[in-house]
Amino acid sequence: MVRFRALSFVVLLLLVFSSVTGQETDTLPLRAAPADTAARDTSLRIVNLAPFFTLHVDSALSYQFEINKDAAEYYWYLRNAPVGIRIQKNTGVLSFRADRSYFLSGRLKYDSPYKVQLGIQNLTDPRIRVDTSFTIVFYNTEIIPSRLRPGVYGNVYVNEGDTLRFPVFCETGSYPIESIVTQTSLPLGAFAPVSRCGDFFTWAPGYSFVQDGDSAQVRIVNALFIGSTRFQQQDSVQVRIVVRHALNYPLAVEQYGLLVGDLREYILRLKLTFLVLDKTIRKTKHARTAFDLTAASTALTGTVLSTSSDADTKRTGAIMPGVGLVLTPIKEATAPTRSTEQSQATLVRASIKRLEYILQD
Repeated sequence: MVRFRALSFVVLLLLVFSSVTGQETDTLPLRAAPADTAARDTSLRIVNLAPFFTLHVDSALSYQFEINKDAAEYYWYLRNAPVGIRIQKNTGVLSFRADRSYFLSGRLKYDSPYKVQLGIQNLTDPRIRVDTSFTIVFYNTEIIPSRLRPGVYGNVYVNEGDTLRFPVFCETGSYPIESIVTQTSLPLGAFAPVSRCGDFFTWAPGYSFVQDGDSAQVRIVNALFIGSTRFQQQDSVQVRIVVRHALNYPLAVEQYGLLVGDLREYILRLKLTFLVLDKTIRKTKHARTAFDLTAASTALTGTVLSTSSDADTKRTGAIMPGVGLVLTPIKEATAPTRSTEQSQATLVRASIKRLEYILQD
């Protein structure tokens, strides 16, 4: 019995020790939750940026841009903005009224995207800024046709050899004219057609364009210009070109030069002919003059000697006039009169003077 009680006491003692051990408090230090170390995004942004606006004509636009900062510390601005678009620099309200007069005057165009530069900047620190852009397009349900307008009116007159040049303009409506086709009633050869608004039609008719059978020495050409938009809406205009016959001045100058050259060469040949004839006539004239002088001196010598008292000298003086008479047929046989050559020389000299007068005239 004593042994049982001792065993029970030991068991009870062990139970109490285990209970006390289980109630001991864990003394390990608890780690605190880690703090949020991620950097917060504080950069300036436009939170409601609309990249594209589509606006009907005669309507109004009012759009409030917002940022992730205090708007009182920033101001708004626009760059390269179309006419009429404004923004309140303090509030960022974009406003525009698409007045029809802007489009009728050509300051704005339909279906043409306009890229507008938008920016916001800090009032105290200019380095804090944002530059971006948006696109605005205007459209119209009313279709205004585009028209072609040539730079000339009525009939256009041009002479052969001259250059005809005039522009073809466009009156832009709802949709601009993008291409122009040039057609003519007659083949013109080389010419510069009109393919875009503002191009020049250039053509130089040749000197043989007007034919001999054309009435009044003129020839009429009709030039037709057809303009088309991107939706194949067309407008056409016609120009009536009257080509008049004209002198081919370059060819005439060339022919004149050739003719003058031939005349000068012919005059030079005539002068050479006249020089040969004149030389022959002068030679004959000198020979006949020598015979005449010899006969005259012989007769005079004979007359002087016939008055001498010496018989031989007197006889010689009587013979010498006969010698002069004998020289006459010798003169005619040796140096006959050149009447033909003299007439030819006179005619050649007159022809030379006449041709030289023609050249000077």
